[in-house]
Amino acid sequence: MQNLLSGIKPTLLMGPGPSCVPDAVYKALAMPTLGHLDPYFIRIMDEIKEQLKTVMSTKNHLTMPMSGTGSAGMETCFVNLLEPKDKVLILINGVFGKRMQDLASRLGAEVDALEFEWGTPVLLDKVEEALKKNNYKVVAVVHAETSTGVCNPVKEIGELVAKSGALFLVDAVTSLGGMPVLTDEWKIDAIYSGTQKCLSCPPGLSPVSFSARAVETLKNRKTKVPNWYLDLTMIINYWEGQNRSYHHTAPINMLYALDAALSEILNEGLPTVYERHKKAHNELVTKLDALGLEMLVTPEARLPMLNAVKIPKKIIDAKSEANIRKRLLDEYNIEIGAGLGPLAGQIWRIGLMGHTARTENINTLCNALKTVLS
Repeated sequence: MQNLLSGIKPTLLMGPGPSCVPDAVYKALAMPTLGHLDPYFIRIMDEIKEQLKTVMSTKNHLTMPMSGTGSAGMETCFVNLLEPKDKVLILINGVFGKRMQDLASRLGAEVDALEFEWGTPVLLDKVEEALKKNNYKVVAVVHAETSTGVCNPVKEIGELVAKSGALFLVDAVTSLGGMPVLTDEWKIDAIYSGTQKCLSCPPGLSPVSFSARAVETLKNRKTKVPNWYLDLTMIINYWEGQNRSYHHTAPINMLYALDAALSEILNEGLPTVYERHKKAHNELVTKLDALGLEMLVTPEARLPMLNAVKIPKKIIDAKSEANIRKRLLDEYNIEIGAGLGPLAGQIWRIGLMGHTARTENINTLCNALKTVLS
């Protein structure tokens, strides 16, 4: 009896994630499964940690991939750092900032939200003003807001937060591996990402990194971490030391895949990878402009790996917009993303993430779009 797997066709993934996966990563996934405490597998775990430190530009001792997608990384950072009644400031200009707000509220924190227009970056003067008025334990922001294509000024926000004494928490799910993420230089205390975006690895792991200050905060909690599965005080005993302690069974083959994906990036070289993403973005913008399509975000605030494209007024209704995406998928095996929240039906989200960020993919998409739109 055949199952549905035999019907899967290769798809050009040009949406907001997942991205295309290199052959070397697929090959790693298919390697023989080892036990989660096998000495050779522990060597692979240690290699992954060192590779992550390089890609995240950090010397943080507590740097590791969590079992779960980027949302698990988000929850890891919040549940380990926050306790009930802690004051938190969330900087919001899209869906993923709203998710941070929701999560912090569920943990019983006192949450202030500073909201900005979707499609525009966080304004530094507003952040500075809020930090002068209140003493916060944590300030959180999304680096690359996947719902809008906006890059927030994380470096500058980090300088303001450091002066205030708060911990700085950053979502780098979409940015890591596609543009510089300078964890230590930007004074980030807790950061999380996901494997399925610019790391070009299937979804299933979430790299996180905690500064020494964040680790000290974790050690001095008055209450237990409320999430057992993501409790770093226990998980750290599996990821470091001579005698590893079992916490949960790690996703062995997914970790193989991450090891291979990080090797691909580091072998290409981080500066070359970042330049490739920037070049691909510029090529896409030029070709979309030739098709009469406009970008949502102003040039100085755009992400290279997530491009928010205004839907032409002639096809602005939801049915027509969805039909364009359906035709791209059905006729050309190309996936792009829809808008979210207030931008639903207003934009398409075109991803140039990791292995996807290549000229041939841009040409394939734009040629298909030209036919479909006409």
